[in-house]
Amino acid sequence: MAALARELAGSFRVLEPWQRGSGAQPLTVGQHIADLHEVVQAHCPRERPALVGSSWGAMLALAYAAAYPAHAAALALIGCGTFDLASRRHMRSTIAQRIRPTMRDRMKQVSEEIADADERMKALGELIDPVYSYEPLPEDGSQCAFDARSLEDTWADMERLQAEGVYPAAFSSIRVPVLMLHGAYDPHPGRMIHASLQPHLPQLEYMEWKKCGHYPWRERYAREEFFTVLREWLRRHGAGRVTQLDR
Repeated sequence: MAALARELAGSFRVLEPWQRGSGAQPLTVGQHIADLHEVVQAHCPRERPALVGSSWGAMLALAYAAAYPAHAAALALIGCGTFDLASRRHMRSTIAQRIRPTMRDRMKQVSEEIADADERMKALGELIDPVYSYEPLPEDGSQCAFDARSLEDTWADMERLQAEGVYPAAFSSIRVPVLMLHGAYDPHPGRMIHASLQPHLPQLEYMEWKKCGHYPWRERYAREEFFTVLREWLRRHGAGRVTQLDR
């Protein structure tokens, strides 16, 4: 997310908090919400920030705004994750179709050769990146920390909350503007996710680019328009500060 944060920082004050890593207790969505609220209270005590989240970060932005509806000015959801089984099945099917035999063989090799879960997750993520990207621009050299257990704990809790009917129903308490920014090539089916959220978020806007995958700021054909749309939308909704949530 560093490249996205730097680009937005020319127009806004951007906070890019690192999320809590795994520890003695399993991580929960509630813990992430509490951590984010602490950041907002500490750094934006007299104003409401816009929340810009990518993938899981988009889901967290929604969960936070549902828990603290008076503390966010607007939500921009980039490549938002899934909130229903149909969307999730569609995503997994798309990913499976795009994984070629040579990539599958390499993934199996990596899984067998790398014992450390975090290093294995990093290697598999780099290997599968083409499945998520249409025509990505060269990386900017930013490094990312991987925490496999954090991902497993958090996603297990999100799936539990969805199965219990907490999400997306809780999003009905959100009254601020919400914008989805999605690539048509993203395995996450944007239009299906939008349809699953709109009954609870009637104000939800949707923007999609054809030649674009999961990370619009990295995509050759979408990057420029993506930033133009995002900046103008944030300005229109009075965002003085942007809190950016890592995926």
